[in-house]
Amino acid sequence: MKYKYLYGPVPSRRLGFSLGVDLVPFKTCSLDCVYCQLGRTTNLTIDRKEYSPTGEIIDELDEYLKSSPSLDFVTFSGSGEPTLHSHLGEMIAFVKESYRQYKVAVLTNGTLFDRSEVREEVRKADLLIPSLDAVSEPVFKKLNRPHHSLQLQEIIAGLTQLRREFKGEIWLEVFIVPTLNDSEGELKLLKEIIEKIKPDKVQLNTLDRPGAEGWVFATPKERLEAIASYLPRAEVIAEFPSERKAVSFSKDIEASILSTLKRRPCTSEDLSRFLNIHPNEVNKYLHALLEAEKVKAEERKRGLFFSISCGKTGCLWRFVSRNP
Repeated sequence: MKYKYLYGPVPSRRLGFSLGVDLVPFKTCSLDCVYCQLGRTTNLTIDRKEYSPTGEIIDELDEYLKSSPSLDFVTFSGSGEPTLHSHLGEMIAFVKESYRQYKVAVLTNGTLFDRSEVREEVRKADLLIPSLDAVSEPVFKKLNRPHHSLQLQEIIAGLTQLRREFKGEIWLEVFIVPTLNDSEGELKLLKEIIEKIKPDKVQLNTLDRPGAEGWVFATPKERLEAIASYLPRAEVIAEFPSERKAVSFSKDIEASILSTLKRRPCTSEDLSRFLNIHPNEVNKYLHALLEAEKVKAEERKRGLFFSISCGKTGCLWRFVSRNP
């Protein structure tokens, strides 16, 4: 069966072997984060509706899970914000009631938990991983570029209320972008808010794959570790080249990507559309190919374009230096 809404299973440092479930169209989100590996948000919205047919997603889940695959989590995430789907709760309930052996995780930007119906819909999940990158309004607007109607204090209040109501674990993810949210003042405010929300863990991340904006760069490991020692219950989850473990890849998919790029440069979205491969899968392969110096990337007007690399002769892509 060819799956339209499921992808993976994806090996994950945090979630083990995770089956991804994509609920909304590509880059449909309430934020337009400068670091997003999928590029800029094309549909910036806070409107909740049935973006993809609930029945079809449940049918795919049923078809896949009835074979009892070895999984650590069924993870609702994908290429947009999953809590925007108005039937998220129904799909979580299907997995927990029909396939109780599997844990359910939701990866979310955390912007909609001020709504009681959203908190209710995720209550049957085992694990929530919301993001909170900034706790001051100026940094929030510059780093996360939110929908105009979102208010940071309401988001923080929603996360605090979620902690009171949710019985599972909450791991709060904070994406550190140098010069934006790593100042002493910002980190002090963040620490205060973390103590208020009381997540089970705080997980620090930084740039690993090309982000939406070329001026975003990674935070050094030593700096992340220093921040982790300052924040409560914090750990570093960012991957660094020497720590990466080999991941199983399909040679057919790799060959298809390379064959396509030999003919014409493409964005990751182009490759996803041409090859009918989920955007998250495409980015996983592109990241590995960049590291292996088989492809290079270049910032152009329409976005980040990938092409065949000439190897270790100095033509590998480096981030374009621009001021934020």
